[in-house]
Formats: sequence, structure tokens, C-alpha cells
Amino acid sequence: MTIVSVAVNNPLIDGRQSDRAMLVRRGVQVLLNEMRLALLPEMSLANGRRADLVGLTDKGEIWIIEIKSSIEDFRVDRKWPEYRSYCDRLFFATHGEVPLDIFPEDCGLLVSDGYGAHLLREAPEHRLPPATRKAVTLNFSRTAAQRLMMAEWAARTPATE
Repeated sequence: MTIVSVAVNNPLIDGRQSDRAMLVRRGVQVLLNEMRLALLPEMSLANGRRADLVGLTDKGEIWIIEIKSSIEDFRVDRKWPEYRSYCDRLFFATHGEVPLDIFPEDCGLLVSDGYGAHLLREAPEHRLPPATRKAVTLNFSRTAAQRLMMAEWAARTPATE
């Protein structure tokens, strides 16, 4: 019988992100939650890509936030333009040690300290076609419901049933 398990038994923890990326994400989540967005990290898109953070506003607008924890992270990852097809607004999020001038001007920009974030630049709006909006919104809803169910199942133990 195994005494210590090295496997993470929490379906809400992906485990692929660096500590720095998680710090950025947490601060951005605090800000966007205060702005009344519903948020999902690591959401798969129809093109097979995985968005770092997807937000749904109270008006149904879809935001994608691409987290970059270093200059190298930004330089090697060129998939972000593909996200535009799945959101109304595209943002980058980073922390204070990354130079802000590396990020494209045609995207929004957030800077996080892990406890909150600042919206330094609004993202320009590029409205999704209605069919795409419906598909992304349904994907968001189904992914959120599935994760909630998996978290509930993981929280159950034989002693609580």
C-alpha cells in the first residue's frame, strides 16, 4: 500500500504552469473577478489550442488572456494570434519584471503582482460572429460544469458518503 502519493488528486489543478505563471494568473483572476467576469483557466478551444484564461462578462463578451511569465515565454510561443477567432477581446498578462514594450499594441495588457492586477491597456474589440459566440459560450459552460462535477467527486471520501 502506498503511503505517499506524488499524484495530484485535484481535478482543478492542471500542473503544467510555472509558479510565476500561476502568480500572474492569480492576480489577474482577482482583478477580473472584481470586474464581474466568470473565469475559466486552461480552456480548450475548437482549434485544439488551450487558452490560459477565458473570461465571460455579464454582457456575454468573451475575453482571452494569454499569460507570459518571461521574455522567452513570449518569444517562443507564437500561437496567440489564433485566439482572436475565439474572443471579443484578447489580452496579455504578465508581471513587473517583464518589459511591457514586447507586447503587441493591438492587444490589451494586464500586469499582476499575484494579489491583484492592473489593466494597463484595454483590448480592442473585435466582435465574434453569432455562431462562434454561441459555440464558445457553450464550451465555456460545459467545461465549467464538468470541472465542478469533477471537483465534487474528488472532494468525496468514503467517510463522507
